[in-house]
Amino acid sequence: MKTGLVLEGGGTRGIYTAGVLDVFLQNGIEFDGVIGVSAGAIHGASFVSKQEGRSIRYYKKYCNDPRFMGLRSWFTTGDFIGVDFCYHELPEKLDIYDNETFMASPTKFYAVCTDVETGAPIYHLITDMYKEIDYLRASASLPYFSRVVEIDGKEYLDGGCADSVPLKAFQKMGYEKNVVILTRPEGYEKKPEKRFLSSIFYRKQPEFSAILKHRHVSYNENMKYIAQSEKEGKIFVVRPKEALNIRRLENNPEKMQEIYDVGYQDGLRVIENIKAFLEEK
Repeated sequence: MKTGLVLEGGGTRGIYTAGVLDVFLQNGIEFDGVIGVSAGAIHGASFVSKQEGRSIRYYKKYCNDPRFMGLRSWFTTGDFIGVDFCYHELPEKLDIYDNETFMASPTKFYAVCTDVETGAPIYHLITDMYKEIDYLRASASLPYFSRVVEIDGKEYLDGGCADSVPLKAFQKMGYEKNVVILTRPEGYEKKPEKRFLSSIFYRKQPEFSAILKHRHVSYNENMKYIAQSEKEGKIFVVRPKEALNIRRLENNPEKMQEIYDVGYQDGLRVIENIKAFLEEK
């Protein structure tokens, strides 16, 4: 039975996930496959490369750096997250990503993107992070705050637009025993966004505009499926007990540490239960 790890996004809420994943690394927890959306993909990549502490380290160090993210980058480049800095200078020079360990890992790693033309989710298997970094970037490129990411003639944005928590997709791929890390507490329901925004920003991509307008519906249906699967013992869910007190695009390093610590403590709290869950036949 193949084991899987499913990672929700959520902008800087995802630093909660990084805390949980570091506990997994400290305890030698591994999976046959990892699938991540947006920030979940970012932190999941460092999990597969076995770089404990990397996410919180560079987030705290650079979150106030205008090259990392901010309004200046958004106004000057169209991307709130600095593309060259975050996806090249940082992983290639400043806090080097261990691509060799990633490529040698038996764990398959998938990044979820949304096809801007069709509005469909794309589950891309990344085998070389340096060569396929644009899929990771696309997965984490928030609508409205990012330019579309063009790869091989197709345009992509944040995977969370089409599939925020790709549990069903992973199950269809054959991953039957899954651990799911969420960044919202139990009972959270997504509210509709202002419908006119997508009509203005993505008027030339009507299919993508439509999924943004109905994203709350698909998200809430996903949460119902996750809740039922958890109740039936088919999956193990790790989530914060209450809403995380952090902005979606937070740049306060102390707040980053606080939310990371919440995830880390939650990871410690459930680690033995996760071991038992993964060992069950």
